[in-house]
Amino acid sequence: MGTKAERRAAGQQVAAYHEAQLAALVQRVAEAVDRHRDGELDVFGADEVIFQYQRAARQLWTFCQGAGSRVEFTAQIIRRMAEDGEPVDWWERGRPHRRS
Repeated sequence: MGTKAERRAAGQQVAAYHEAQLAALVQRVAEAVDRHRDGELDVFGADEVIFQYQRAARQLWTFCQGAGSRVEFTAQIIRRMAEDGEPVDWWERGRPHRRS
């Protein structure tokens, strides 16, 4: 476990990541609502988008929660994803599983 300052910096990094990713998810909902208002998407389609948002936001929240060494670990994962160019697609993670 790092110093208090390192944990605080990790917490700030995780919080910034959470905010940016959540904003991207909210943008998807906003676009769906606009498409519904314009008559391009029916109410059920808009509802599906909202449902997927809820699932994705919950998974993102779970990933970003933690304290102490957990937040430092999460910050390391975020840095590694950025370095590797392989970010998590939270929207896809929220996609409902379809039964065959």
